[in-house]
Amino acid sequence: MRPNLPFIHHYLHDVEIAFESIVGNKLKSFLTTLGIIFGVGAVISMMAIGRGAKQEIMDQIKMVGVNNIVIAPLDPEKAKEEEEEGSGSGSEKEQKGAVKFSPGLNQKDAMAIRQVLPHVLYLSSEAIVSGTLSANGLSKSGKMVGVDADYFRIFNLSVASGSFFTEQHQKEKMAVCVIGHNVRAKFFNKVPAIGSYIKFNDVWLKVIGVLQRVGAKSEYNDQIYIPINSFTLRYKARSGGSVFRLRGGGIVVSYSNSQSEAPVHELSRIIVQMEESGQLPVAQNVLSRMMVRRHQGVADVEVTVPELLLKQQQRSNDIFNIVLGAIAGISLLVGGIGIMNIMFASVMERTKEIGIRLAIGAKKVDVVAQFLAEAILISVTGGVIGVFLGVSLSFMIERMFQIQTLVSFWSILLSFMVSVAVGVIFGYAPARRASLRDPIESLRYE
Repeated sequence: MRPNLPFIHHYLHDVEIAFESIVGNKLKSFLTTLGIIFGVGAVISMMAIGRGAKQEIMDQIKMVGVNNIVIAPLDPEKAKEEEEEGSGSGSEKEQKGAVKFSPGLNQKDAMAIRQVLPHVLYLSSEAIVSGTLSANGLSKSGKMVGVDADYFRIFNLSVASGSFFTEQHQKEKMAVCVIGHNVRAKFFNKVPAIGSYIKFNDVWLKVIGVLQRVGAKSEYNDQIYIPINSFTLRYKARSGGSVFRLRGGGIVVSYSNSQSEAPVHELSRIIVQMEESGQLPVAQNVLSRMMVRRHQGVADVEVTVPELLLKQQQRSNDIFNIVLGAIAGISLLVGGIGIMNIMFASVMERTKEIGIRLAIGAKKVDVVAQFLAEAILISVTGGVIGVFLGVSLSFMIERMFQIQTLVSFWSILLSFMVSVAVGVIFGYAPARRASLRDPIESLRYE
């Protein structure tokens, strides 16, 4: 260990000279460092945005379920446009007597899918209505969702306490419900939820289950769920034969009677889960033709595969992230070129200093170490500041633009190591050039 001390002290002296040179030229060193600072900051923030977008898509895939097909009402305007594109203008259809009435998306469609479509693992109807929840002297706005028992299996939901409703609850159209985590926290924080009653609008429902918390901002936490048959009985029949008009997206807009010209939908959507993902394209095609046939040729629903759409979005995001990463990488490259240019200029400016060092006994390796240390110190300083800038930018982007960002340790480590590598790679050529200068010519240089 002892023989190595002079060796370490020798090269520490070269680093000290490099440090003194940087401190002696603060403005030039700072301007040289800016390229590295912005490059590292850009890499970290862009990677954080990319990871956040990927995580958000994965969360969405989990929310829509795996191998799912969703049949949902089209917006009336969109449905009208598609119908006109498929069968001519409205005036031409009226003249030919071809105006048709669609029963809208309903429970009979769900039953027909069960009978006709093979390889269906789970199937659930869904109807949503907004209203007021009340219990234990408290009230808040919320949503009630009418679903089949398969709904909870489709979306991998589990209960924290109690149980899901059974076939008996469904057949007998019982006034029971399963509530979300936040609903329990709001109304049953001090009393047991299971066996208690909660009122939605003017109907009391018995709580038989509480959902396990799903994420931080998931809508599952704020809703209550009842059997779809109970929903139809209590919220369709109670309106005197009227039904809810449900627009695309499933939110109740208003009541409408059967004489309305606009398509009236009993359900917000039907979710079909297939056994295997390879069955999705064929099943989607079959369901599309089946819905058109059952709805008298009226294109008032759309059949989509959310998982495929989200995966396409993920591929687009991956390409976008590659482009962002390339741009950030170019920033680092420009920063490295800036270091090399400044170091070449520094070699020219300090020619006489190099000559003096070589003349009094410094070796070529000492000159290389001096200028290489200077380049590395500049890049490392820029890397450290760039890391703080990148992390700060990521948090600012998330706060200001509501875009999820995820900063990882590996992105920080990678960016910092790249900044060090930039200093070594782009600092070596000027350092070697300085060491190869002739001491006599250097001393004569003016």
